[in-house]
Amino acid sequence: MVINEIAGVKIPDSNLAREVTELIRDTESDLLFHHSARVYFWGALAGNRKCLSFDPELLYTASMFHDIGLTSHYEHSHHRFEVDGANAARDFLRQRGISESDVETVWNAVALHTTPGIPEFMRPEIALVQAGAGMDVAGRGYDQFTEAQREAVIAAFPREVQFKHGIIDAFYEGMKHRPDSTFGTFNDDVLAFKDPQFRRIDMCSIILASSWKC
Repeated sequence: MVINEIAGVKIPDSNLAREVTELIRDTESDLLFHHSARVYFWGALAGNRKCLSFDPELLYTASMFHDIGLTSHYEHSHHRFEVDGANAARDFLRQRGISESDVETVWNAVALHTTPGIPEFMRPEIALVQAGAGMDVAGRGYDQFTEAQREAVIAAFPREVQFKHGIIDAFYEGMKHRPDSTFGTFNDDVLAFKDPQFRRIDMCSIILASSWKC
């Protein structure tokens, strides 16, 4: 399906964007692909509402790559899945001669999208990927979008009937083999929810058990 425009936002009409779409379409499940596309639209709509100046091509690339680290290609990785995605986006862009400044922006946008409290103070593309992901997964900012905007985005890139459980399952499948990578993020909530044997790392215990005498 060709999506021309949703609520005034368009997918960039460029070779780069088409190559991004093809790669992610061929790599991710329908659930993750549709989620990633929605993240772009929520982010772009929020950026327009806030009168932010952002590069749609970079925002689209980061949005589409942001969850690729959850796919089976990384089933043996022990990095944070966000870093796997950021590295994949970096390599993709470098192969196409994109400037290092733009590569860095996309890398940060992907790597920090599960780290609230920081991205919103960085470049718009970085802030908007995090905002878009938060809207689609947790409903953050839901009421800041009109009903017409929400319906248009969902009509183009549907949320599965059981999307809430489906995205939790996707997170779990992408992280269950690397539980230590969830330390310091809210990703450990997913493992705790899905696996009753999972034990969180306690930072206070680490401090108290350190080699320092006091």
